Amino acid sequence: MNKEFNCPVEATISLIGGKYKSVILFHLMGKTLRYSELHKKIPKVTDKMLAQQLRELEKDGLIKRTVYPVVPPKTEYNLTEFGESLSPILNAMCNWGESYLNIASQCVEES
Repeated sequence: MNKEFNCPVEATISLIGGKYKSVILFHLMGKTLRYSELHKKIPKVTDKMLAQQLRELEKDGLIKRTVYPVVPPKTEYNLTEFGESLSPILNAMCNWGESYLNIASQCVEES
């Protein structure tokens, strides 16, 4: 890795900061999923964007792609050990997001 970063947060964001990267990683925590299963869990993502984000995550060593030589082709994705090391960060993001959504919904109810 030859990238220069000004701080560790910048390095982290460079790996997980894509539009759907964190969401993909979250859904793969402790699981192996096929492309179609990932797409169902992230319905707003286009095929092109999902494929791009998966390629980048694989290139960065966060996920592993396994292609089975069957017809039709079967492709599965799971986290690498390096990708699994992001689990505490992703869980913290999930917890923070749940708190934020609860606060936001309370603000809407009070309006």
